[in-house]
Amino acid sequence: MFAYVGELAALTTSLCWSATASFFTVAARQIGSVAVNRARLALAVAFLGLTHWLALGTLVPLSAEPSRWFWLGSSGVIGLVLGDAFLFQAFLWVGPRIGMLMMSLAPVMAAILALVFLGEMLLPMQWGAIVITLSGVAMVVLDPRRPAPAAGEKPNFGRGILSGLGAAAGQAVGLILAKQGLAGDFNALSANLIRMIAAGSVIWIVALLRRQAGTTLRGISTQPKVLLPLLGGALTGPYIGVWLSLIAIQRTHVGIASTLMALPPVFLLPIGRFVFSESIGIQAILGTLIAIGGVAMLFLVG
Repeated sequence: MFAYVGELAALTTSLCWSATASFFTVAARQIGSVAVNRARLALAVAFLGLTHWLALGTLVPLSAEPSRWFWLGSSGVIGLVLGDAFLFQAFLWVGPRIGMLMMSLAPVMAAILALVFLGEMLLPMQWGAIVITLSGVAMVVLDPRRPAPAAGEKPNFGRGILSGLGAAAGQAVGLILAKQGLAGDFNALSANLIRMIAAGSVIWIVALLRRQAGTTLRGISTQPKVLLPLLGGALTGPYIGVWLSLIAIQRTHVGIASTLMALPPVFLLPIGRFVFSESIGIQAILGTLIAIGGVAMLFLVG
């Protein structure tokens, strides 16, 4: 069991991100993707700061070296501000299932970056497992049955796919930078809080400079029903999910961790069918089974 802590953390991250994708899709349809990104980062900093104080005795990990703040802060800005901005827009244009499917390309990007910058080598069978997993997910994304965009949004399937690619690139680069900041078994809770503080600071400073902070707050206050999905998404995503993702990349290879964290499209199949009323065909089901087979290979080969 303990030999697979990183893999189990990554798999649980997928479950959390499946939930947060659903929550934030509902929220974005009410107040917009930009407002959701700002609100969930503020909530995440509050949740993590309180947890950090209760667990470690300080609200902010001020004892962390400047180099860790640099690497983890950069990871937060690229992964959580830029990457997730693309992701939330993809949710509006192509729905949570297809949006998260595009995120499945993050493992390929992350594995290549880890090979180049971190010197992490994967066994041929591990590469094969990654290819099998991604092939299964690709079958799902290429299913001709496409979900309808959110109410009020024009059909933008192509732009939704490009937004998903931007999200995948942001996650991949963010993972590599976070891996550098986690060196030496640095506490994952502190690391997650640093990432959220950096990302939240940047996104709200930009909002203030563009005089949009008040608009965001008013949008939330006039839509009280959005609070529940915002809280649910913040808890399962940037709070629990990202915390587990850092444990995953700390305890196993970036390529393996990011592949297991690319499974939300699999878990989102029933959610897409029963919650968002999507039409899902046999091709999507077969792709799901192939993806699960790839994950099983990762456990057997690792």
